[in-house]
Amino acid sequence: MKADKFITSKRLRLAQVAHFPRISTAEYEQRLKPLQNQLQMIQQAYLGTAERAVLALEGWDTAGKGGIVRRLAWALDPRSFRVHPISAPSAHEQAQHYMQRFWERLPHRGEIVVFDRSWYGRILVERVEGLATTHEWKRAYGEINEFERMLVADGIKLVKIFLHITPDEQIRRFKERFTNPRKRWKLSYEDFRNRDRWKDYEIAIEDMFARTSTKLSRWHLVPANNKPFARLAALSILTERLGRGLALEPRPLDAKAALAASRLLGPRQSTDSLPRPERGVERKGSTKNVAEVD
Repeated sequence: MKADKFITSKRLRLAQVAHFPRISTAEYEQRLKPLQNQLQMIQQAYLGTAERAVLALEGWDTAGKGGIVRRLAWALDPRSFRVHPISAPSAHEQAQHYMQRFWERLPHRGEIVVFDRSWYGRILVERVEGLATTHEWKRAYGEINEFERMLVADGIKLVKIFLHITPDEQIRRFKERFTNPRKRWKLSYEDFRNRDRWKDYEIAIEDMFARTSTKLSRWHLVPANNKPFARLAALSILTERLGRGLALEPRPLDAKAALAASRLLGPRQSTDSLPRPERGVERKGSTKNVAEVD
């Protein structure tokens, strides 16, 4: 499943995203497994190599970031997959440069790392809530672009996804969290505080797109009112971006392991019986209206 994108060189306005596609549960379940299988093959191709990847996952409160992270975690081996949920910095982190805690969490060789919220907090929540001075958050655009340029130059595959929902959909999800005891832990005072400043956040998000979506690290904007659609869109973007240039054929056993297996298990079976990687997955309109911000 390849993301069917449109690319714009104009300043993107969130209000212009008027269409929020929906898919059925049956269609979602049919398409999810092939994407997860493809991600497994990509992860295996990274192992033992210098390949590394970072996903910066941003979006409105209740937009569905956690659901995407869970679908990734269900598919990937935790030994080379890490998730960093980013919240307010600790007292120790506040005494450092704000980028320090992200540098320390970058992937090792062969790893895929997800930042559930990221360094973009500097120009989003810290800007809007007055937690950074005007000079600090304005300076951060250049710092972030240089940080990401260094990551890409060092061989890290960087993917940036923003999940967009409407104000009415956010209210519906707030109500669901409030009335469902199993989801109530997700609801906090900060959610309501941020809601009161929706327009301020819109301006900050659009400034973020305009000033940090570069040729090296573009933003992907996903309409997320329908969670199944958003999950498939995000996983499709990841399979496309993380799999570029990779050979996904299963690796042969090393010589010593092959000899030991032959002695224990008998003659080597025909490679025709070995499982083959997914060559591609159904692309039929699954992520239409996903925007890549140029």
